[in-house]
Amino acid sequence: VILLFSIFFSLPLFSACKNKVDYFAYASEIRSNIFYAEANDYTLRIYAVEKEYPYQSDGIKMETSMRTEIRLLAPSGDKAYELFFTVNGKEYGGELSYDNVRAEYYYSCTLDVSSANAIDCKLLCGETEISFCAKSIKTENTLSARKIVDLLCESERELFATLTDKYGFAGEIYIRLLYEDFPYYYVGVIDRSGNTTAFLINGETGKILARRQS
Repeated sequence: VILLFSIFFSLPLFSACKNKVDYFAYASEIRSNIFYAEANDYTLRIYAVEKEYPYQSDGIKMETSMRTEIRLLAPSGDKAYELFFTVNGKEYGGELSYDNVRAEYYYSCTLDVSSANAIDCKLLCGETEISFCAKSIKTENTLSARKIVDLLCESERELFATLTDKYGFAGEIYIRLLYEDFPYYYVGVIDRSGNTTAFLINGETGKILARRQS
């Protein structure tokens, strides 16, 4: 009788423990903010990113660090540019590199700008200087990355259940805020074999707009 009672009460307890798994803690990439500006045929995007190192889509989360990633779309890719920006009264920046695949300039550094509302920047090319004020695309209606994961877990209970055991979550999660005239989130759920279930999610309602497996 004691054994039966033990089994009976242990089952719902185990289920409750599974439900309390903090899936957001398994996020190995979180793009939580985007800053956008345009000036003189230049388009500037600044991303607030928390990312694992080494960066591998293998279903295992490694230690993460905060980074600021900058992308500049210029009229051509044959000039040398420097970009400097100010955060909390301190200046950062340097020479931009050119990405031949994406046909844009980029810069990256270890810095957390996730909570900023705007970032003042200046672009230098020879004697030419262009000023930008890159403003966050987030509004009071934009859901946080954590909220997006919570809503996804509710909608995709079977997916998360298959990757969860008494030891926790056997996978990693990518969460990227996107912006194309409206905020969206890309969420990728990666298992230990590297298989990815990807979602495109409305950034204000949390509604799943598309689902794909690869």
